Amino acid sequence: MIRFDILSIFPEMFSSVFNCSLLKKAQQKGLIAIHLHDIRDYADPEKHRMTDDAPYGGGGGMVMKVEPVDRALQAVNPDGKAEVVLLTPQGEPFRQSIAAEMSRYPWIIFVCGHYEGVDERIRAHLADREISIGDFVLTGGELPAMVMIDAIARLVPGVLGNADSAAGDSYSSGLLEHPQYTRPVDYRGWKVPEILLSGHHRDIVQWRRRESLQRTLERRPDLIDRAELTEEDKGILEMLKRDPAFP
Repeated sequence: MIRFDILSIFPEMFSSVFNCSLLKKAQQKGLIAIHLHDIRDYADPEKHRMTDDAPYGGGGGMVMKVEPVDRALQAVNPDGKAEVVLLTPQGEPFRQSIAAEMSRYPWIIFVCGHYEGVDERIRAHLADREISIGDFVLTGGELPAMVMIDAIARLVPGVLGNADSAAGDSYSSGLLEHPQYTRPVDYRGWKVPEILLSGHHRDIVQWRRRESLQRTLERRPDLIDRAELTEEDKGILEMLKRDPAFP
């Protein structure tokens, strides 16, 4: 089982996401556990439970204070055994490989920043890792925490109904996933490729690999350099670069 703890000033944001679909079933099965913590509970009650303050040196916006975050972490993780992740636009980009790595962790704590940012001492002294879900800025770390937990949890054994489902996902092999089809065979003249109806497993595997390579080359060529490619893959890519209609 993997345990997720979330430190946020808006824990109510998570209830609808974590109480439906696969995440709900995974919790019911005891495959994952999710615990929410309100950072305000660890703020100074004599100062109106404030979790933010104006930045030293001036500037716009407010900065999340270090004390309530530190107190929350000490209460939730007194022995320091959990991996503490600070969600920030300045963090390393979240990728499928990180989701796979973290699916093997026993315990992860997500610290959801808010306001203009967090006191630098949170990053420097309290977080083990900083992660961003993309090159854009959100109002807080709550949505990134939801995204990461969904991506990580689905890789925990037993969460998906079919264990092979995750293996074929986009990015799992470093490439985008091949096209998928289901019934009916013909809809408004839009037909399923004949190869998928042939029953020839080897030919279908080869077709899917070529389609995956072509889709990645067209849509995310930056992934090609990082993907694990066979010599056959490299040959197919060279042909696709010369002739995108290669068969």
